[in-house]
Amino acid sequence: MGRKTVYNRIYNEADWNEVNPQNKQLLQEWKTYLMSTDKSEGTIKQYENDMRIIFIFLLKNCGNRFIGDLNKRDIIAFQGYSINAWSHSSNRTRRIKSCLSSLCNFIENIMDDLYPDFRNIVNKIESPQKKPVREKTVLSNEQVEMVLKTLVDSNQYQKACVFALAANSGARLSELVRFKVNFFEEKNLINNAYYKTPEKVRIKGRGKNGAEKHKFVLKNGFREYFDLWMEERERLGIHNNEIFVTRRNGEWIPATDTTLQSWKLQFSKILETDFYFHSMRHYLTTKLRANNIPDKIIKDFFGWESIDMIEIYDDNEAEDDFAKFFTESGIKKVEKKALDEI
Repeated sequence: MGRKTVYNRIYNEADWNEVNPQNKQLLQEWKTYLMSTDKSEGTIKQYENDMRIIFIFLLKNCGNRFIGDLNKRDIIAFQGYSINAWSHSSNRTRRIKSCLSSLCNFIENIMDDLYPDFRNIVNKIESPQKKPVREKTVLSNEQVEMVLKTLVDSNQYQKACVFALAANSGARLSELVRFKVNFFEEKNLINNAYYKTPEKVRIKGRGKNGAEKHKFVLKNGFREYFDLWMEERERLGIHNNEIFVTRRNGEWIPATDTTLQSWKLQFSKILETDFYFHSMRHYLTTKLRANNIPDKIIKDFFGWESIDMIEIYDDNEAEDDFAKFFTESGIKKVEKKALDEI
């Protein structure tokens, strides 16, 4: 069963127009500061969204109080309102509170000329305990094949391609939109088993450019869907080097994270369970482990610093592993496999 998420639309323009102008001005100055410290656009946008939630809470529940006048009771009230009225998870409440604390650090340390007596009191209030609120989606090989068949049967080749790429690379959603057509030329195919991107792909990390690493994609399970999509692109006259595209005002432009977010809703509907792209990292790790790929190879495939990460993403049951090594005849020797044997 998939994980369940509660979504609330708290922000709206009518409320935002009523927010304390001092808070709005403070937010703009903080954003300028964050840009000067090389925070990524995505990080800054997330901070801004979280602070809008705080400001609207203050508008409706604390007399539109200025952040510089925040007191401990306001923070306690926000935590309770976030969890009980908005049905936020403890993790989301903690994240927004952490964002508020960062802004308060900015006031205390950078704007001390204007607010010399201000002190960050946010972390003096105990945060809600972390609670697991989402059940992990564990996909089987049969489920993955079923989604791909459904998409191909309905001629949705681009969606089949992105689904297959996620299943055979374990790449994050934000990484998938950075793959390019020329990554899958013959010269980038290693041992007829996997592709290595000829250039590094930006991965999750700090700064505008973020950390970058070469990515690997298993050929089997991906190439046939890539070929179907390339044939369709040719018919549609699409010449972008970005592998995934969307149509806007009659023009094909590179797909964005938002584009893929909309596609995953269809994948969830087909699977009849909640689909999220990160589940494909679990799926591929589990598949590699089940096929006896050595842990060092799995670690290097994903670019992890430690093999400890494998235990986080491997969803094989212990009994599944036992069955590979213990039979009615005793202990069985299991040969390790290479990537081209999967």
